[in-house]
Amino acid sequence: MKRYDRHNEIELIFLERGSFTQFLAGQKVTIRARQLNVFWAATPHQTIQFEGLADFFVATIPLVWFLQCKFPDRLVQPLLHGQLVCEPNPQEARFDQELFQRWLDDLRTDKPELKKIVLLEMEARLRRLAYSVPEDTPSQRKKTSRQVSLREGNLSKVEQMAAYIAQHYTESLAVEDISRSVGLHPNYAMSLFKTTFGTTLIAYLTELRLSHAQRLLTLTDDTVLDIALSSGFNSISRFNTAFKANCGCSPRQYRNANQIKP
Repeated sequence: MKRYDRHNEIELIFLERGSFTQFLAGQKVTIRARQLNVFWAATPHQTIQFEGLADFFVATIPLVWFLQCKFPDRLVQPLLHGQLVCEPNPQEARFDQELFQRWLDDLRTDKPELKKIVLLEMEARLRRLAYSVPEDTPSQRKKTSRQVSLREGNLSKVEQMAAYIAQHYTESLAVEDISRSVGLHPNYAMSLFKTTFGTTLIAYLTELRLSHAQRLLTLTDDTVLDIALSSGFNSISRFNTAFKANCGCSPRQYRNANQIKP
């Protein structure tokens, strides 16, 4: 991948053999063969290295569907904080390979009933994954969610900027703050970021804030004003304008269409 990719879906990956390394949320992570790998693809990611890679399966599911399933926090929270979640039980590999192949065959038939079955099986598989992964304590989860690697020896300047934004996007943040964090002139930092990501620093920052706001609108009863402020917007008018420009509707309309009732 020559550029970072991002799309607001949960991505499931299963490699038959080999591995590949990608930059994800400020860290370099390795996708390994014979285990289910899951991450939130709205987190900027870029494949930077692969080894012995053969055929592999990739499935993407909409974030709204994922949230509506109300999976356990031990699965949801790491994903929404940009972490890669991997199946810890190697015995599941043979079942996963058969599942992915069946899903692919069923979806190729274009039969609505089979598509429903695929979604049910995906939900069941993710619930089994949630059951298998260790459950962090609240203090461990909070610590993990804030520790994005900024090791200069392993990350480029643009990776460091992305990591810095991932840590601080809910705070008052300007281009000068981001460029200062990596020791670059603001103009050069903006140019470098645009060349790599294909978008501006401000547009990327706004996207992260809006994704954060969408989660809160979907999952909480917080007021629109509170959500705007906690997502990093300094006024309700700027929040409403940015939300409508990017989502095609107002925050209230989005909540009415997508909110998950307890």
